[in-house]
Amino acid sequence: MEKLTHTEEETMQAVWRTGEGNVKAFMEYLEEGMPYTTVASIVKNLEKKGYLQSRLIGNTYLYSPAVSEEEYKKKFMGNVVKEYFDNSYKELVNFFVEQKKLSAKELKEIIQLIEKGK
Repeated sequence: MEKLTHTEEETMQAVWRTGEGNVKAFMEYLEEGMPYTTVASIVKNLEKKGYLQSRLIGNTYLYSPAVSEEEYKKKFMGNVVKEYFDNSYKELVNFFVEQKKLSAKELKEIIQLIEKGK
């Protein structure tokens, strides 16, 4: 599975939200001003990369995810932890605490989630 560019990830987010749809349906979830032709090109590239599958209905292609959002998150979040946090989820959490991106309340909620998972 190939890492996606930022724009490709945004487009995949739109596809995951839509489920199955055409380019216009995906554009509803993308930033305004992105030209149809650009989105169509990104969608075709995502299909070539194996992230989307398509089927022709009449004269319109409908696209749906070939890779689930969960699969993508598992693959690339694991890489982030491995590459940037020495394969330590503790270091990842510590980073967010130090950056003041994670409050004490949120940290307690994470601990509760971990304890429930045991």
